[in-house]
Amino acid sequence: MNMSVSTQAVLTPEVEAHRKADYPVHSLFLNRWSSRAFEDKEVTKETLNTVLEAARWAPSSSNLQPWRFVVAHTEAQKQKFQAFIKPNNRLWTDHAPVLLLLLSHKLRQDGEPNGAHAFDTGAAWASIAFQAHLLGLATRAVGGYDREIAREVLQVPAEYELHAVIALGYRGARETLAEDFQQRELPNGRRALNESIIEGSF
Repeated sequence: MNMSVSTQAVLTPEVEAHRKADYPVHSLFLNRWSSRAFEDKEVTKETLNTVLEAARWAPSSSNLQPWRFVVAHTEAQKQKFQAFIKPNNRLWTDHAPVLLLLLSHKLRQDGEPNGAHAFDTGAAWASIAFQAHLLGLATRAVGGYDREIAREVLQVPAEYELHAVIALGYRGARETLAEDFQQRELPNGRRALNESIIEGSF
């Protein structure tokens, strides 16, 4: 069986125009891309919990499961997020039906530092992104926010590290975005795999 042909056959047209795998992978990895345009459509609590359930099963060092999700699903909750997301990002995050702040607990059960807390939480984010895509949703991680204001507004304890805000919802039309964002509302490519591989050592 030619795996390359089978994976390419299920790519969406816009993805096929911008992405090509160096080696055969499941089309999920190519078809998922980060969108800024969101449809004005509710994400049900059940759907949101399904997305977060996938993150619950991410790989976890010593099964410490350091990830936490501050969920903004209602208008009142999203207004709190608007207090710390930077203005340029609010041009589109304000239209996402769900916002999540991804955190990680930095300590082990004995109070010692958990050196894998950020690594494991990155795996949880990937699980969110892929499960959302499987449900027909789009996601985008946002680093452009004020972490100190977020910590204060959301009353985040010191033992938690703040990572990214995740915008989640159904993908909307590119034309709903500001012109600058419209031009960037495309699946982006990746450098060649061999540029990321170091054989044995540097």
